[in-house]
Amino acid sequence: MDCSGVGLLFDRIIKEAFFIANELLINEQITDREVRVIGENGEQLGIMSRMEALKAAEAADLDLVNISPKAAPPVCKIMDYGKYRFEQGKRQKEAKKNQKIITLKETRLSPTIDVHDMQVKAKNTAKFLAGGDKVKVSIRFRGRQLSHTDNGLNVMNTFLTMLDNATVEKPAKMEGRNMFMILAPKN
Repeated sequence: MDCSGVGLLFDRIIKEAFFIANELLINEQITDREVRVIGENGEQLGIMSRMEALKAAEAADLDLVNISPKAAPPVCKIMDYGKYRFEQGKRQKEAKKNQKIITLKETRLSPTIDVHDMQVKAKNTAKFLAGGDKVKVSIRFRGRQLSHTDNGLNVMNTFLTMLDNATVEKPAKMEGRNMFMILAPKN
């Protein structure tokens, strides 16, 4: 049995179902007997039969769009459907453009890190923060280092003083063999 293409068919069916779910019923697609009609300027025209509503929309040379199909009776609005979809697409693109995805970067230190190495790590962390990302600073304790967690805390505090564009979102805290804190960019 050849199953090549079954995945593609399934993906297409899912996409079509999603598209249909996001589409509104317009004009003759509306099957309800009575609908509550809203005019093109937002005024209530009242409850009327589907045919009367279609005639009113046709007289205004616009479409009858079912905007709330689950209401009793369903709410339909007289509007230009093509213009409505264009405006909605524009709003979605604008909203997507304005979204800033914040990622969590990580900087790893050790309890015995040298000053110059810490300066290099601080410089890289400052770049992450300048880019608007949050940074998780972590120290892993190995073997006997676990009994000297105060050294790790001193390293964290020294590292924090090297960064002038950071605020502490979560203070330094031990979790198993690791100590970590989360830094956010200063606004």
